[in-house]
Amino acid sequence: MRIAISGAGVAGAALAHWLHRTGHTPTVIEQAPRFRTGGYMIDFWGVGYQVAKRMGIEDQVRAAGYEIQRLHSVGSRGEVKADVDVKVFRRMLGHDFTSLPRGDLAAAIYATIEDKVETIFGDSIAALDEHDDGVRLAFERGAPRDFDLVIGADGLHSNVRRLAFGPERDYEHYLGCKVAACVVDGYRPRDELVYVMYATPGHQLSRCALRDDRTMFLFIFRAPSDGTAAAPKDQLRNEFRDVGWESREILATLDGVQDLYFDVVSQIRMERWSRGRTLLIGDAAACISLLGGEGTGLAITEAYVLAGELARAGADHRRAFDAYEARLRPFIKAKQSGAEKNIPFFATRTRLGLWFRIVAMRTMNFAPLARLFASTVIDDFGLPDYGI
Repeated sequence: MRIAISGAGVAGAALAHWLHRTGHTPTVIEQAPRFRTGGYMIDFWGVGYQVAKRMGIEDQVRAAGYEIQRLHSVGSRGEVKADVDVKVFRRMLGHDFTSLPRGDLAAAIYATIEDKVETIFGDSIAALDEHDDGVRLAFERGAPRDFDLVIGADGLHSNVRRLAFGPERDYEHYLGCKVAACVVDGYRPRDELVYVMYATPGHQLSRCALRDDRTMFLFIFRAPSDGTAAAPKDQLRNEFRDVGWESREILATLDGVQDLYFDVVSQIRMERWSRGRTLLIGDAAACISLLGGEGTGLAITEAYVLAGELARAGADHRRAFDAYEARLRPFIKAKQSGAEKNIPFFATRTRLGLWFRIVAMRTMNFAPLARLFASTVIDDFGLPDYGI
C-alpha cells in the first residue's frame, strides 16, 4: 500500500523502516526544512531496545549512547546529597540499556531509510479527504496526492490528529509542568558519565556531559495551564534565575543557543487511535510525557506492531488497526499512569518533598528497594514475532 506518514521523528522513521521492509511504499512528510536533531537525554531500554535490535541498529545506538555511571542530586553549593549507582538498575533491566540524546536515536533510525524511502521536507498536510479507495491529501506547498492510508506520527501537537479527530484541547491532559532542553559547548564544570540534578520546590535543573566538550541541560518547572506570552528563553530566565546552584551560569549560555527544545509536559488520551483510513502512533496517539521516561521506546514498539499487524491482515487495514490498538492500549495506559506518579520526583512542590526525594534516591542503591521503583519501568509486554 501507499502509506503517508506525517512526521520524520522516531515514530515516523521507525514505521517507515518496517513498512518498507514489509513491501509497502511509505512517504514521510516532515514540516521542518531538514531532519531534526537535538532534544533531551533519554534512557533507552525495554521493548523499544529489542525492536531496535531487530532493526539492526544496536551498534549505532551503542556508539551514540553513554554508559552513565551515577546520578547525583546536589545542593545549592554543589555538594552531593544523594549518589545513585546506575549499576543497580542495569542489573534489573539487563545489559540492553543505554542513555543517548533523543535526536541521535532518531538519526540512527532515519539512516536505515534515507536512501530507500521518499521524504518530503518543508511541507505539511493541509487537509484529508477520505474516499472508498483511499485518502487524498492536500499539502501546504506541494500538489495533492493520493494514498491508501495516512499515519500521524507527528508528536504531541499532531497536525494529523487535529485534521482527523479535532482540536488538541479535546485530548491533551496537561500535567502541570513545562520542559526545556539544549546543548552548549565548553561549559564548566563537567562530570563525566554522571547525570547531575539540582531541585528546589517546583523546579529541577540538570546537566549531563556529552562528547566533544558539549553539555546538555534539562529544565523542568511547574507552571499554570493558562500559559504565558513570554518567549521560551525569557520564561526560563524568569523561573530559574534565583534558584541557586549553577542556575545563573547555565542561563548565561542560553544567549548562544539556536536549537532550544521547549514544550509543555502533557499526555494525550483518546478513546480511539484510528478513524477510517487514518491512524495515530507514538505521542500523537497516546503521549505518556517526558516524565514517563520511555516514550521513545514505546514509539518504536508501536511502529513495529503496526507494521506487523498490517502484514498479518493483508489488505484489511481495519482489522490491522483494531488488532494494533487492542494489543497496545493496556500497555500504554499503564505507562501513562506511571508517568503521572513520577511528577513529584521531577517537580517536587515542597521542601519536605525534596527531603523525601533525597532519602528515596539514597535507598535506590539497595537492590530490594530499587526493585520497588523499577517495577514502574520494567515492561510488562510480550513483543510479538511477526516474522518481518
